[in-house]
Amino acid sequence: MGTKKLYRKSNDQVFGGVCAGLGDYFNVDKVIIRLIWSLAVIVGGIGLLAYLIAWIIIPIDSAQSY
Repeated sequence: MGTKKLYRKSNDQVFGGVCAGLGDYFNVDKVIIRLIWSLAVIVGGIGLLAYLIAWIIIPIDSAQSY
């Protein structure tokens, strides 16, 4: 079996596909990831910076891109 790799989802994105990619990687519903990330933005404020960094660092899935 191959190793899992983290990619942003190009076909299932709202803002960059980071949450959809994380949901796929951790085998969790993407809506739950989006809710947790939204709470991090609202409560702590650090969530926005973390999302932007993840958007830059995590590569987009080239196999499913348009």
